[in-house]
Amino acid sequence: MKKVGRILNNIRLGFFPIAYGLSGALIGGTLNRVMIAEMEMPASLVGLFFAVPLLVSPARVWFGQMSDAKSISGYHRTGYVWIGSILFTIAAFLALQVVWQLGISWQATGASFQSYAWVGVLAAAFGVYGLALSASSTPFAALLVDITDEDNRSKLVSIVWSMLMVGIIIGAITSSILLKPLELDSSIEQLRSSINRLFVIIPSIVVLMAIVATLGVEKKYSRYERRSSVANREDRVTLGTAIQILRSSRQTGLFFAFVLCMTISLFMQDAILEPYGGEVFGMKISETTRLNAFFGLGTLIGIASTGFLVVPRLGKQKTAKIGCIGSAVCLLLIFASGFTGDPTFLMGSLLLFGLLSGILTAGVISLMLDLTVAETAGTFIGAWGLAQAIARGLSTVFGGAILDLGRSIFSETVFSYGLVFVTQAIGLVLSLSILRYVNVKEFQDRTKAAIATVMESELD
Repeated sequence: MKKVGRILNNIRLGFFPIAYGLSGALIGGTLNRVMIAEMEMPASLVGLFFAVPLLVSPARVWFGQMSDAKSISGYHRTGYVWIGSILFTIAAFLALQVVWQLGISWQATGASFQSYAWVGVLAAAFGVYGLALSASSTPFAALLVDITDEDNRSKLVSIVWSMLMVGIIIGAITSSILLKPLELDSSIEQLRSSINRLFVIIPSIVVLMAIVATLGVEKKYSRYERRSSVANREDRVTLGTAIQILRSSRQTGLFFAFVLCMTISLFMQDAILEPYGGEVFGMKISETTRLNAFFGLGTLIGIASTGFLVVPRLGKQKTAKIGCIGSAVCLLLIFASGFTGDPTFLMGSLLLFGLLSGILTAGVISLMLDLTVAETAGTFIGAWGLAQAIARGLSTVFGGAILDLGRSIFSETVFSYGLVFVTQAIGLVLSLSILRYVNVKEFQDRTKAAIATVMESELD
């Protein structure tokens, strides 16, 4: 009975990533379309808006350290998750209101001083949105460390990150339903009331899910107070102390470099996948929009099964290694499918790529949660989140740049896109050369020794 209760509790924790994915899909799937298609704003400018939350990602380390050091009403994680969730939903609604004002100004006066003033306000709103996301997501991931042990962590990762994919899918469906009126060339005034209403209803559900997901979890299951030698000495865990501990082991730098290289290599195709289907396979727009669904479905299956079937048998590091190698092979299959011109071959390759990517993701996240210590779990989670955020931003830029380079070198379109896929495969193999040096035991031993040294010096 106790085991059943724990499983149900893990599923409940998954409500937060569902809410997180739902919010992200709503923002990404709605505002970009409205600004580019309906308001006729430059796509590059719109892209910069969505890059702003990545630019503030270094704050993840600070929010992680804050949740380690300063409790809210006696809780180190829950309060941050709730407050952050409320703030990022408010910021999303405010950003939408600025979008309307910017759209009106842009259509009336073009690239005027007034329009660019609204551009600055919108960039600030996206910055607040990114900060609030960091304030909630980093302590939530630290909570997962607090309530688990190494032997059961991978199963929780499978459940929680599978729920994230579910949230993204639900968000995509919601955005798809919302975007149907846009195909009827509705004016901004006609769209405003319906989209505003959606940005009230969905964020309200997001906040409710975040509260339900974490309510009572920290009080009942967290081992932070027992594990941490400084849990009751909050003034000792300063940001400077946390950074000092963060830098104490070479393993921190190694894993940061691995996450950076692996993530860039894994997601470089995001920006060029739909054009690949159109230019090389002659697929219609309605067909290319389904390509990411195959990748997403494979990822969902991979993540959902890995924590229960793969990690317990092979271990986290070996699982990540298999995911890296398998993903690299799948990228070469995606390239090879271009020579056949068969969309079915492409979709099958993407499904397999998603599956192996899911295995890789689950293995790396499980390993990431092991590469923490109780005293500064939030700080380390913030560092790993920073690496992922930087990498996701760079992957899109690199993907487009390498495609442009391929176009300048090759006359055949398939080779231009192939250069991106081959570069990704090489990057994944290079990330393996870093992973082989990652050692969880060395990390934990050196970091705990550093904590003891830092605390002793502060007592002196």
